[in-house]
Amino acid sequence: MADDKKPKRPPSGAPQGGKGAEKVQKVKKAAPKAAGEKVAATPRPKDYKPRMKALYEQEVRKAMTEKFGYTNGMQIPRLEKIVLNMGVGEAVNDRKKVENAAGDLALIAGQKPVVTRARKSIATFKVRDGMALGAKVTLRGDRMYEFLDRFVTVALPRVKDFRGLNPKSFDGRGNYALGLKEHIVFPEIDYDRVDEIWGMDVIVCTSAKNDDEARELLKNFNFPFRTTT
Repeated sequence: MADDKKPKRPPSGAPQGGKGAEKVQKVKKAAPKAAGEKVAATPRPKDYKPRMKALYEQEVRKAMTEKFGYTNGMQIPRLEKIVLNMGVGEAVNDRKKVENAAGDLALIAGQKPVVTRARKSIATFKVRDGMALGAKVTLRGDRMYEFLDRFVTVALPRVKDFRGLNPKSFDGRGNYALGLKEHIVFPEIDYDRVDEIWGMDVIVCTSAKNDDEARELLKNFNFPFRTTT
């Protein structure tokens, strides 16, 4: 009979009575979202425009027209895309290095990169077909202009012993390529949390028909080309 007099416990998960119930409910409401759940991004204002994009529309187009005498607005060269490539040769021995490099590249670009894989097996370098060897990302639109702004105004001045960009690194079709020895020059990378320093390639693709027009376009975007003697 003594067991029948004991109060019955509420089922698990049911709120307790009194003040404790209110606290439990408040904690449940303030609980963080589960891992992997999408969080809505903060919407940008409708009139938002990257600084480099505004510079192109207001000043660069006019300067290019005055120098080359374009008769049609569609003839004016423009930026089409920027490709960032990061190769990780040490990935042959450690797969996690590719993941770390891809994570750093995502922070730099503000966009998830694509993992690049080997197309064929090379026994000399211990490379197998399909093995992850690096990461790359292609930027267009506003993200392209935002990256260009950070690259020119913040990253390049932080390069050690920087003496200017090579004005001859064009491919003859208006595309410019350059290499960085250290990816930590970007402010998005926390140096204290970096396991290893990676090099990366930056390829700027334009719609210019020749190198002279592409060089002048990038100069108007404040690319610090060094003077050749």
